Amino acid sequence: MNCIVCDRIEMIKNGTNPYFVIELETGYVVVGDHQHFKGYTLFLCKQHTEELHLLNKEFKHKFLDEMALVAEAVYNVFKPEKLNYELLGTGNATHMHWHIFPRISGDTPSQGPVWKLPHEIMYDTKNEPSIKELVEMKTNIKQEIVRLLTK
Repeated sequence: MNCIVCDRIEMIKNGTNPYFVIELETGYVVVGDHQHFKGYTLFLCKQHTEELHLLNKEFKHKFLDEMALVAEAVYNVFKPEKLNYELLGTGNATHMHWHIFPRISGDTPSQGPVWKLPHEIMYDTKNEPSIKELVEMKTNIKQEIVRLLTK
């Protein structure tokens, strides 16, 4: 079975995923490859599961708690007007993963959902962070997650 989320997690484990931020108990935090939505972050579930209800109760609750912690860190670092959350496990990746989108006025036509943004805009190479931007985002998100975990 080919799963792009499992592939990304394997890259984290072997030290070759440049977007990796921090490992938590139930998942891995990564910065999105494209940053049309500045601070776009993903939380990849450690278990290859397609549905939230298929997780055992303890893991599921911890996974949801950690996703909320990641979202709070993204919110604190990037100061958006709103956060959008998507739990996906469809398309090319049948492996649950959260998308956390910091939103600001004017980032999509008519302030619609992120999926209404044309792919050629969302995935434009100009939205790929520079190495400096990537290091800064990863450092800031990680520091905020650690701060929240210890407060």
